[in-house]
Amino acid sequence: MIRIDGTYGEGGGQIIRTAIALAAITGEEVEIENIRANRPNPGLSAQHLHAVKAVAKLSGGRTEGLELRSTRLKFAPGALNGFEGEIDIGTAGSITLLLQCLIPVAVFADSETKVRIRGGTDVKWSPPMDFYTELFLKTIREMGCDVHLDLKRRGYYPKGDGLVEAKITPSHQLKGIVLVESERTREGVVKGISHSCGLPAHVAERQAKAAESVLNAAGYDSAIKIEIENGGGRTTGCGITLWKGYKSGSALGERGKRAERVGEEAARNIIKELESASTVDVYLADQLIPYIALADGKSEIRVREMTKHLETNMYVTKKFLDVEFEVEKEKKEGEVFVIRKG
Repeated sequence: MIRIDGTYGEGGGQIIRTAIALAAITGEEVEIENIRANRPNPGLSAQHLHAVKAVAKLSGGRTEGLELRSTRLKFAPGALNGFEGEIDIGTAGSITLLLQCLIPVAVFADSETKVRIRGGTDVKWSPPMDFYTELFLKTIREMGCDVHLDLKRRGYYPKGDGLVEAKITPSHQLKGIVLVESERTREGVVKGISHSCGLPAHVAERQAKAAESVLNAAGYDSAIKIEIENGGGRTTGCGITLWKGYKSGSALGERGKRAERVGEEAARNIIKELESASTVDVYLADQLIPYIALADGKSEIRVREMTKHLETNMYVTKKFLDVEFEVEKEKKEGEVFVIRKG
């Protein structure tokens, strides 16, 4: 049995998601201790419970300690079989973080997985939905994954009630990805979506206008779509996600935070990535690690920072797979970390 200390690195839910996914794919039993021990609310949250339950269903796995706030979890996987069903995380539990655990397992299952997931689509401390559809899926499709996500409605904190339909067709064999050309060019357009629900229409419009102003001042052309929902009191919130190539920047609205600040923050975030000699942004880099490890052949990416999430995913991945990542700091045209495999 593989044992993992839940306090390693970023010490959060990513350890659970990556470990459970790789346990299911490799058929290895795993025990995770000290789960989120240093967090304000230690142990498993609702989002983690539903992610593990989904993977257990995919793999016919057995669990021990799978309950709210548990700080210890054991998982013994079985054979991987796709399924069709629904998952309701409840309130604003992150749909994208649940997918982070579910997608790689479904890619290696024996049959197609189709699932409707309710929860939060754009919430704090998790990738926004547009990052997943416009950056993450684009990249893993290039590696051979056949995954489709359909955003039916957004869900914000605290009510959630967003809805995403996922269809994952097994691939079984992934190919490496080599991204060596930086996006350090002002050619091309920064795309984006500025969205709101249950708020005046001008909120999403002001977010977009502020982001465009910052981008244009830095020399970038932009094309930002406006998406406005009434919501009918179901959920209330706003946010904006920007992307170009394999890099992104995003920001969420919150009470007392002006729409202009939200747009400016997202623009500054993507500019920081675009001005770097990296080839992927810091968020995409850590999410690609398990796929790179599972893929055949060489992979190479460049990232501007070795984040705790990135280091943690590499640590957990190496527990399950016979893989070595070569990390080299490069100072040509600014500091960048080159990550190679194979």
